[in-house]
Amino acid sequence: MNTPNKLTLLRICMVPLFVAFMLIPQMPYHYLWALAVFVLASVTDAVDGHLARKHGLITDFGKFLDPLADKVLVCSALICLVELGHISSVIAVIIVAREFLVTSLRLVASGSGGVVIAAGTLGKLKTVSQMTGIIILLLLNGLEPFGISPSVIYADLIGNVFLWIATVLTVVSGIQYMWSYRSFIDVRK
Repeated sequence: MNTPNKLTLLRICMVPLFVAFMLIPQMPYHYLWALAVFVLASVTDAVDGHLARKHGLITDFGKFLDPLADKVLVCSALICLVELGHISSVIAVIIVAREFLVTSLRLVASGSGGVVIAAGTLGKLKTVSQMTGIIILLLLNGLEPFGISPSVIYADLIGNVFLWIATVLTVVSGIQYMWSYRSFIDVRK
Protein backbone atom coordinates (compact mmCIF):
# COMPACT_ATOMS: atom_id res chain seq x y z
CA MET A 1 0.00 0.00 0.00
CA ASN A 2 1.42 3.38 -0.99
CA THR A 3 1.75 6.48 1.21
CA PRO A 4 -1.25 8.40 -0.22
CA ASN A 5 -3.53 5.43 0.47
CA LYS A 6 -2.09 5.11 4.00
CA LEU A 7 -2.88 8.80 4.60
CA THR A 8 -6.42 8.22 3.37
CA LEU A 9 -6.83 5.32 5.80
CA LEU A 10 -5.38 7.48 8.57
CA ARG A 11 -8.05 10.09 7.81
CA ILE A 12 -10.75 7.46 8.27
CA CYS A 13 -9.15 6.32 11.53
CA MET A 14 -9.22 9.91 12.85
CA VAL A 15 -13.02 10.07 12.61
CA PRO A 16 -13.77 8.28 15.93
CA LEU A 17 -11.37 10.61 17.74
CA PHE A 18 -13.04 13.62 16.13
CA VAL A 19 -16.50 12.36 17.13
CA ALA A 20 -15.35 11.74 20.71
CA PHE A 21 -14.04 15.31 21.01
CA MET A 22 -17.26 16.69 19.51
CA LEU A 23 -19.63 14.77 21.73
CA ILE A 24 -17.89 15.05 25.10
CA PRO A 25 -18.64 18.65 26.07
CA GLN A 26 -17.26 18.05 29.57
CA MET A 27 -13.80 17.88 28.04
CA PRO A 28 -12.15 21.29 28.23
CA TYR A 29 -11.81 22.92 24.82
CA HIS A 30 -13.63 20.02 23.16
CA TYR A 31 -14.52 22.11 20.08
CA LEU A 32 -10.91 23.15 19.62
CA TRP A 33 -9.65 19.58 19.99
CA ALA A 34 -12.26 18.46 17.46
CA LEU A 35 -11.18 21.33 15.21
CA ALA A 36 -7.53 20.25 15.43
CA VAL A 37 -8.40 16.67 14.45
CA PHE A 38 -10.72 17.85 11.66
CA VAL A 39 -8.10 20.20 10.20
CA LEU A 40 -5.38 17.54 10.46
CA ALA A 41 -7.64 15.04 8.70
CA SER A 42 -8.46 17.64 6.04
CA VAL A 43 -4.76 18.33 5.51
CA THR A 44 -4.14 14.61 4.93
CA ASP A 45 -6.68 14.89 2.11
CA ALA A 46 -4.63 17.58 0.37
CA VAL A 47 -1.32 15.83 1.05
CA ASP A 48 -2.41 12.39 -0.16
CA GLY A 49 -3.74 13.84 -3.41
CA HIS A 50 -0.59 15.89 -3.97
CA LEU A 51 1.70 12.91 -3.31
CA ALA A 52 -0.35 10.62 -5.54
CA ARG A 53 -0.23 13.02 -8.48
CA LYS A 54 3.39 14.10 -8.01
CA HIS A 55 4.82 10.59 -7.70
CA GLY A 56 2.43 8.78 -10.03
CA LEU A 57 0.86 6.84 -7.17
CA ILE A 58 -2.75 7.20 -8.29
CA THR A 59 -4.56 3.90 -7.83
CA ASP A 60 -8.15 2.80 -8.36
CA PHE A 61 -8.24 1.98 -4.64
CA GLY A 62 -7.19 5.56 -3.84
CA LYS A 63 -9.64 7.06 -6.32
CA PHE A 64 -12.43 5.21 -4.57
CA LEU A 65 -11.24 5.45 -0.95
CA ASP A 66 -10.19 9.13 -0.94
CA PRO A 67 -13.67 10.56 -1.64
CA LEU A 68 -15.16 7.97 0.71
CA ALA A 69 -12.84 9.12 3.51
CA ASP A 70 -13.97 12.71 2.90
CA LYS A 71 -17.59 11.61 3.11
CA VAL A 72 -17.06 9.72 6.38
CA LEU A 73 -15.32 12.74 7.94
CA VAL A 74 -17.80 15.35 6.74
CA CYS A 75 -20.91 13.25 7.44
CA SER A 76 -19.66 12.52 10.96
CA ALA A 77 -19.11 16.23 11.55
CA LEU A 78 -22.56 17.13 10.23
CA ILE A 79 -24.29 14.52 12.36
CA CYS A 80 -22.42 15.76 15.46
CA LEU A 81 -23.34 19.36 14.65
CA VAL A 82 -27.01 18.38 14.37
CA GLU A 83 -26.77 16.49 17.67
CA LEU A 84 -25.28 19.58 19.34
CA GLY A 85 -27.97 21.86 17.85
CA HIS A 86 -25.69 23.96 15.64
CA ILE A 87 -27.16 23.10 12.24
CA SER A 88 -30.46 22.04 10.78
CA SER A 89 -30.97 18.36 10.18
CA VAL A 90 -32.12 19.34 6.66
CA ILE A 91 -28.52 20.26 5.78
CA ALA A 92 -27.21 16.95 7.08
CA VAL A 93 -29.91 14.83 5.42
CA ILE A 94 -29.43 16.43 2.00
CA ILE A 95 -25.65 16.19 2.12
CA VAL A 96 -25.59 12.63 3.49
CA ALA A 97 -28.21 11.46 0.97
CA ARG A 98 -26.20 12.89 -1.93
CA GLU A 99 -23.03 11.25 -0.63
CA PHE A 100 -24.76 7.85 -0.54
CA LEU A 101 -26.15 8.42 -4.02
CA VAL A 102 -22.80 9.38 -5.58
CA THR A 103 -20.95 6.60 -3.73
CA SER A 104 -23.51 4.09 -5.00
CA LEU A 105 -23.09 5.43 -8.53
CA ARG A 106 -19.31 5.04 -8.20
CA LEU A 107 -19.75 1.43 -7.07
CA VAL A 108 -22.04 0.63 -10.00
CA ALA A 109 -19.66 2.30 -12.46
CA SER A 110 -16.63 0.46 -11.09
CA GLY A 111 -18.52 -2.83 -11.39
CA SER A 112 -19.52 -2.02 -14.97
CA GLY A 113 -16.21 -2.28 -16.71
CA GLY A 114 -14.04 -0.77 -13.99
CA VAL A 115 -14.97 2.86 -14.64
CA VAL A 116 -13.68 5.11 -11.87
CA ILE A 117 -15.65 8.30 -11.34
CA ALA A 118 -13.31 10.96 -10.02
CA ALA A 119 -14.49 14.05 -8.17
CA GLY A 120 -15.49 16.89 -10.47
CA THR A 121 -14.99 20.62 -9.98
CA LEU A 122 -18.43 21.18 -8.42
CA GLY A 123 -17.87 18.21 -6.12
CA LYS A 124 -14.56 19.68 -5.00
CA LEU A 125 -16.15 23.10 -4.40
CA LYS A 126 -18.87 21.37 -2.40
CA THR A 127 -16.27 19.65 -0.25
CA VAL A 128 -14.35 22.90 0.34
CA SER A 129 -17.52 24.77 1.36
CA GLN A 130 -18.57 21.93 3.66
CA MET A 131 -15.19 21.83 5.35
CA THR A 132 -15.07 25.63 5.62
CA GLY A 133 -18.49 25.74 7.28
CA ILE A 134 -17.55 22.99 9.70
CA ILE A 135 -14.24 24.64 10.56
CA ILE A 136 -15.95 28.00 11.17
CA LEU A 137 -18.55 26.40 13.43
CA LEU A 138 -15.91 24.56 15.44
CA LEU A 139 -13.60 27.55 15.70
CA LEU A 140 -16.20 30.13 16.65
CA ASN A 141 -17.94 27.82 19.14
CA GLY A 142 -14.51 26.89 20.51
CA LEU A 143 -13.90 30.50 21.57
CA GLU A 144 -16.43 30.28 24.42
CA PRO A 145 -13.86 29.17 27.07
CA PHE A 146 -11.99 32.39 26.26
CA GLY A 147 -15.00 34.53 27.14
CA ILE A 148 -16.24 35.04 23.58
CA SER A 149 -19.87 34.00 23.35
CA PRO A 150 -20.77 32.15 20.14
CA SER A 151 -24.13 33.97 20.06
CA VAL A 152 -22.46 37.39 20.15
CA ILE A 153 -20.30 36.59 17.12
CA TYR A 154 -23.11 34.77 15.32
CA ALA A 155 -21.06 31.57 15.17
CA ASP A 156 -23.89 29.29 14.08
CA LEU A 157 -25.27 31.79 11.56
CA ILE A 158 -21.90 32.25 9.86
CA GLY A 159 -21.18 28.51 9.78
CA ASN A 160 -24.68 27.78 8.52
CA VAL A 161 -24.30 30.21 5.61
CA PHE A 162 -21.33 28.18 4.36
CA LEU A 163 -23.16 24.91 4.94
CA TRP A 164 -26.26 26.11 3.06
CA ILE A 165 -23.97 27.08 0.18
CA ALA A 166 -22.47 23.60 0.45
CA THR A 167 -25.99 22.13 0.44
CA VAL A 168 -26.85 23.92 -2.81
CA LEU A 169 -23.55 22.77 -4.35
CA THR A 170 -24.32 19.28 -3.04
CA VAL A 171 -27.63 19.15 -4.89
CA VAL A 172 -26.25 20.67 -8.09
CA SER A 173 -23.15 18.45 -8.18
CA GLY A 174 -25.29 15.40 -7.35
CA ILE A 175 -27.55 16.14 -10.30
CA GLN A 176 -24.46 16.69 -12.48
CA TYR A 177 -23.00 13.30 -11.47
CA MET A 178 -26.30 11.53 -12.10
CA TRP A 179 -26.68 13.18 -15.51
CA SER A 180 -23.07 12.65 -16.57
CA TYR A 181 -23.09 8.98 -15.59
CA ARG A 182 -26.74 8.17 -16.32
CA SER A 183 -25.65 5.36 -18.63
CA PHE A 184 -24.78 3.34 -15.52
CA ILE A 185 -28.28 3.68 -14.16
CA ASP A 186 -30.55 1.08 -15.70
CA VAL A 187 -33.85 0.87 -13.86
CA ARG A 188 -34.74 -2.32 -15.79
CA LYS A 189 -32.13 -4.36 -13.92
